[in-house]
Amino acid sequence: MRVGLLWRAEWDPFEPGESSVQHSKLHGVFAAFAALGVHAEPVVYSDETIDEARAQLLELDGVLVWVNPIEQGRDRSKLDPLLREAATSGVWVSAHPDVILKLATKEVLVESRHMGWGTDTRLYRTVDDLRLALAARLVEGRPLVLKQHRGMGGDGVWKIELDDRSSSIDGRTHVWVQHAAAASPPERVLLTEFLRRCEPYFDGAGTMVEQPFQPRLPEGMIRAYLTHDKVVGFTHQYPRGLMPLVADHRPTGKAFEPASDPRYSELRSRLEADWIPELQEILGIGTHSLPVIWDTDFLYGPKSADGADAYVLCEINASSTFAFPAFAMPVVAQAALARIEERTADV
Repeated sequence: MRVGLLWRAEWDPFEPGESSVQHSKLHGVFAAFAALGVHAEPVVYSDETIDEARAQLLELDGVLVWVNPIEQGRDRSKLDPLLREAATSGVWVSAHPDVILKLATKEVLVESRHMGWGTDTRLYRTVDDLRLALAARLVEGRPLVLKQHRGMGGDGVWKIELDDRSSSIDGRTHVWVQHAAAASPPERVLLTEFLRRCEPYFDGAGTMVEQPFQPRLPEGMIRAYLTHDKVVGFTHQYPRGLMPLVADHRPTGKAFEPASDPRYSELRSRLEADWIPELQEILGIGTHSLPVIWDTDFLYGPKSADGADAYVLCEINASSTFAFPAFAMPVVAQAALARIEERTADV
């Protein structure tokens, strides 16, 4: 069996050789396959060497992919057709680009807004749609978060609220905006200027999604890691984006916790028993078509009357879920081999 681990050269430069595999970012995944008796091979992708990648991919039985939607100014516009070609030729691909488009763009927040993890979420397909709707949304008085269709690291994620000195919405209206990328500070700008900044997010098939800002953001974000429809780990981290400009003494590291951690038992139960099956039904994705490694990000929503926590989905990641828990890597490798064997048997 030939299994490839594909990543973009800009993400992790690589020189051929066994020592390079051991020092690559995915060294733990390579080791997990080796423990199962399978030698996984690196597929280091770049747009400039796409022909070499195609030749290697079409010889594989399966490939696991770690490529961000945007990486140092590059996108997946050339890679995704190649992965579709490989899948059509019989290569098992996780995550398949078509599954990513259903599962891991911001539109999934709209598709699933009526679920237990959902909130008042709106979709804007053009900047004119945003311009027409945003004024009325802002006068309701609560801060909003706007997110571009695809991105990473907080790029294209904005908190926006009406400036207290603006008594009406017109060409002179000011708003406070804060970009999540690089923990940028709040900025007072004309609403018309902010809308101009948003125009590039609508290029091509781009959209923006709006959600209410969650005031419990300082309490952190819970990321649940999944293999297909089962939770394989958690982490509780503290994003710096959209935070007030005050001394931030919250933890900066990322500690991985097992799926069995009792602190997350309620969230795990909701995910596995209710939310993931419901999402599969909404999106039309079979269990084994779900990626072998993906994650869901949750912020804390308003507490219930009896003090129970609510969880609000803020993002799903499936293009390049890394880092993820080392203790989950054997499960990921086992699931991948099982899917490849199933596909081979079907052929």
